[in-house]
Amino acid sequence: MPSRFDENMSQAIAVEKVSKKFVLGALQRDTMLRERLISMLSAPFRRRSAAPNVLWALRDVSFGVDAGEVVGIIGRNGAGKSTLLKVLSKITYPTSGEVHVSGRIASLLEVGTGFHEELTGRENIYLNGSILGMKHGEVAAKLDSMVEFAGVAQFLDTPIKRYSTGMRLRLGFAVAAHLDPDVLIVDEVLAVGDAGFQRKCLNAMDGLRSGGRTVLFVSHNMAAVENLCSRCIWIDAGKVVMDGAPREVIEAYMNTFANARETMADLRSVQNRRGSGEIRYTAMEYLTPTGEPLRVVRSGDSLVVRFHYHAQKPIVYPSFGFRLYTEFGTLVTDTSTWHHGIDIPLVPPGDGYVDLHIEFLNLLPARYYFSLWITGAASPVHDNVEHCGQLDVGLANVYSSGRMLDNRSGIVFFPQRWKVDEQLMAAVGPKAEEK
Repeated sequence: MPSRFDENMSQAIAVEKVSKKFVLGALQRDTMLRERLISMLSAPFRRRSAAPNVLWALRDVSFGVDAGEVVGIIGRNGAGKSTLLKVLSKITYPTSGEVHVSGRIASLLEVGTGFHEELTGRENIYLNGSILGMKHGEVAAKLDSMVEFAGVAQFLDTPIKRYSTGMRLRLGFAVAAHLDPDVLIVDEVLAVGDAGFQRKCLNAMDGLRSGGRTVLFVSHNMAAVENLCSRCIWIDAGKVVMDGAPREVIEAYMNTFANARETMADLRSVQNRRGSGEIRYTAMEYLTPTGEPLRVVRSGDSLVVRFHYHAQKPIVYPSFGFRLYTEFGTLVTDTSTWHHGIDIPLVPPGDGYVDLHIEFLNLLPARYYFSLWITGAASPVHDNVEHCGQLDVGLANVYSSGRMLDNRSGIVFFPQRWKVDEQLMAAVGPKAEEK
């Protein structure tokens, strides 16, 4: 049977039946030497597991990407997207299958990859450029453009250990984008950075597309994927679920969350979640300020969102939080009890709930999704459940004008008053008033 390589060797990327297996708790072949030595020294003191815990991050993944295509890769956290990009970037190797990538590759998978903490921003540009295959003269010729793109001119000769996460990301992307790669692989570059930097990134990737370069773009921002990409691949549980036009794939993906409102009363059966499980969300519901079930939510409403949980053991200093997304994956807010300075010393074992009081819901009519999380002092993540609650916000006469706002006006609205000069109103003649 002919392989994808035999069918089209001119493709920029060819992936043929790629699988990647991780044995949890065991040493992988591509582990660093230091970790190998530590494992060998500690081996006599470790209990032997009866059976290895195997995780297949990828299973029989096959697809091809033509030169000049910009392909978006979407899916839930833990679906295998980042593992796929690491295989394509040769950071890790597949357990089985074949991968072929043509031309010069630039990858931006993790913030600060290739940076040295003690070196300055300028020195790290040269170091990172060298790692990505650029010659010294090539980096020097593009240095000013990289610095301007990253917006770090003021800190260029400051050790990078003093840089914020956003500054590191901007610098890393600037170097990768100026490499003029044949293939650019980007993982969630829009997750960090302000709106201005995000526009720069999108413009840079659009410029690469116009120049015939190939881009693989992983993002949870569905609007960016739809606008930027000519094609979209949806991955779930390590397998390709759908490959096609961005709008069609995104709609199918988002439809998997369509039943969130109906099933949100019981979150105990949700399987796609991360964390220790020592405390978990079990349900969520919408209530009126007086505690009655809220059947319809409208812009400007006052409401209570009740998050039910179950703790298997006493939990020290937990933080209950949530992220709210638009239906296209744009983050509206990420907040928690910790952000509000609420320190909960101890949650006893058993069932309980926390209430989120919203005095004035300033979301415009649309569909939104809740993702919930619980963190704590003992465990970084106790529970993390994505897109488990659906919030449909309906039309309302929020400005008491009889004129409804809809989702064409944006995501949020603000309580406001307009004042028009009395002389301006007086200057309007009878004929104008009749109009």
